[in-house]
Amino acid sequence: MRPPRDPWLKNALGLAATAAAHSKDTYLASRYKRIAIRRGKKRALVAVGHTILNSIGHMLTNDTEYADLGADYFLQRTGRARQTRRLVSQLNMLGHQVSLQSAEPV
Repeated sequence: MRPPRDPWLKNALGLAATAAAHSKDTYLASRYKRIAIRRGKKRALVAVGHTILNSIGHMLTNDTEYADLGADYFLQRTGRARQTRRLVSQLNMLGHQVSLQSAEPV
């Protein structure tokens, strides 16, 4: 049987995760959205809370300030070209024929 965890910390992390998940243009909000699609909203909130706890631990250990990675971190990590190929491939598998035109140079 697991010993009980700190309910105050659990509650505070839950509130912080909810606030972070509903913020705009942040890394934590985009992480919440990515996980909520696959795993569900409650598990995504727990995962965001875990990310917040890890970030706090890193900041305390290394004596640094929080640096948000940005909402487009996951897109930059995989690369725009790779993401475009994946999305076009998915549309082709769904039976759509796709031709792309660049809206503006990035």
